[in-house]
Amino acid sequence: MSDVQTSPLDSLMADQEPVVNDFQIMIATVNGSGSQTANSTLLRAIFRMGVPVSGKNIFPSNIQGLPTWFTIRLSKDGYIARREDYHILVAMNLQTVEEDITNLAVGGIVLYPEEWKIKHKRDDVVYYPVPVKALVDESGTPSSFVSYVSNMVYVGVLATLLNIELEQIEYALNFHFSNKPKPVNMNMALVRLSYDWAQDNLPKNDPFTVERMEGKTDGMLLLDGNSAGALGTAFGGVQVVAWYPITPSTSMIDALRTYLSDMRTNPDTGEASYAIIQAEDEIGAIGMLVGAGWAGARAMTATSGPGMSLMTEFAGLAYYAEVPIVIWNVQRVGPSTGLPTRSSQGDVLAAYFLGHGDTKHVVLLPSSLEDAFEFGWKSFDLAERLQTPVFVLSDLDLGMNLWMGKLFEYPDQPMDRGKVMTAEDIQRAGEFARYKDVDGDGIPYRTLPGTDHPDAAYFARGTGHDEKAIYSERPDDWVANIERMNRKFDTARALVPPPVVDEVAGTEIGLIAYGTTDACIVESRDLLREQGIETSYLRLRALPLSDATRDFIRRCDRVYVVENNTDGQMAKIIYMEYPDLAPKVKSIAYLDGMPLAPRWLTRAVQEREQER
Repeated sequence: MSDVQTSPLDSLMADQEPVVNDFQIMIATVNGSGSQTANSTLLRAIFRMGVPVSGKNIFPSNIQGLPTWFTIRLSKDGYIARREDYHILVAMNLQTVEEDITNLAVGGIVLYPEEWKIKHKRDDVVYYPVPVKALVDESGTPSSFVSYVSNMVYVGVLATLLNIELEQIEYALNFHFSNKPKPVNMNMALVRLSYDWAQDNLPKNDPFTVERMEGKTDGMLLLDGNSAGALGTAFGGVQVVAWYPITPSTSMIDALRTYLSDMRTNPDTGEASYAIIQAEDEIGAIGMLVGAGWAGARAMTATSGPGMSLMTEFAGLAYYAEVPIVIWNVQRVGPSTGLPTRSSQGDVLAAYFLGHGDTKHVVLLPSSLEDAFEFGWKSFDLAERLQTPVFVLSDLDLGMNLWMGKLFEYPDQPMDRGKVMTAEDIQRAGEFARYKDVDGDGIPYRTLPGTDHPDAAYFARGTGHDEKAIYSERPDDWVANIERMNRKFDTARALVPPPVVDEVAGTEIGLIAYGTTDACIVESRDLLREQGIETSYLRLRALPLSDATRDFIRRCDRVYVVENNTDGQMAKIIYMEYPDLAPKVKSIAYLDGMPLAPRWLTRAVQEREQER
């Protein structure tokens, strides 16, 4: 019998198989320390090695000084939802290091600055002390850049420990700094120095490694959803952008400004064919949109929940006067200021019914980069075809984090300007009545200012009016107009993007979700299948709901509507629209500021099934 004592870690490592391309890295830093460059560099380098990867930035709502975390998930199976655990901790924030180590998975590893002299309270994880200060000093980094460049130490050390290719790190830095040699060389010098130090001084005592994969990321890009939506907006022919800064939507306007400057500025004259205007507030911004949309321009704004609230009255005007505009709401956590830098799906009901009185809006629900790009241009087509405000409900998770996506496809159809009458059209028709339903679809014809015909002019009224736009308080005029607008809303059901359905024959359980919750659903369905629970899945892409949603619910014995909010807002809309099917529909809703996690959802479905 041996007298040799083994630690829990020794026992773990003795039986541990290599963990390849299937783990999560948590990087804990201080907000404002320049960690974004280091983190995005690691993420992009791993992606360039063909490994499916996703990143989540968890940052505070102040400017700098508070804790921030960044997770990088590697998944050989292509999963991109948030994991609840992490296996590699880069501890660069002394304020949170104890808690961060406490939450590390058993058998995980900790990188930390050796000068901290932290106590190794856990004996089931691997500790890698790194001389961060000494390496930065040795690199000769100018003192004014030290606080921003020092994070490159953990990039170099992780490159050694995980076998991340240095050439891909250099590529990622060139991408980040737009091929500017000075910042690339300064950062890369510290990466190489740290890489070499780790090779010479850190014996590898952990199972985690990155290996190049083939075919998993071919033909894909890495981008944030705000940029994808901005690019789609540019391709959609946007002409007027009016906005007021608010987290987490501001970067969408920043990206749009870059794209439009490149694509819509005459290189010879410098003349731009677009206008981007920062208004005094969100009320002013949407007011400008209403004027621009009435004049025939394609007009949009980007905001978040508090900003959308300020837009309520003008949104109602655009709805009732039937002016096409596009409003992107990159959702964050409310009520009130709430959690400005956390993600949610809490504005569904607000966007759907925004305004006072009987108001119902078209709402698009992107779940991916591809959706964000497509809805960027398609929102304008819908707004002009239906002559109504169109809301695009993204969220912080999609908008501000890097996601994998397929290369975007150029719009497969010409711009749909809707029912616009020219002077010749009016002459042939013999009359023009702005709010008359000529075709039976509830959508009237409109003219644009400057149309050279004496009958082309009309008042775009927010007050009661008849079909000729003449002021009226007659009850029959009011009822006729609202009934026509309701027909238009029913027409929209067949025009908005249809849901995506993955139906499994013989299963009794249906799942309905939308937006970024999709990533959670995809993985959770596989986990449920391993437990013997098979599910069908319908991913909503828009409101109003279509017949496909009703039919899906009918075919299921029970349906769980999964949402990243507290009140189950989409479930409530389904109850209202399909009261006869409401007994089949149950809400699974949760909000803590984080994207929903697949293992949480798996447990939630299992619990609901056990309660039956």
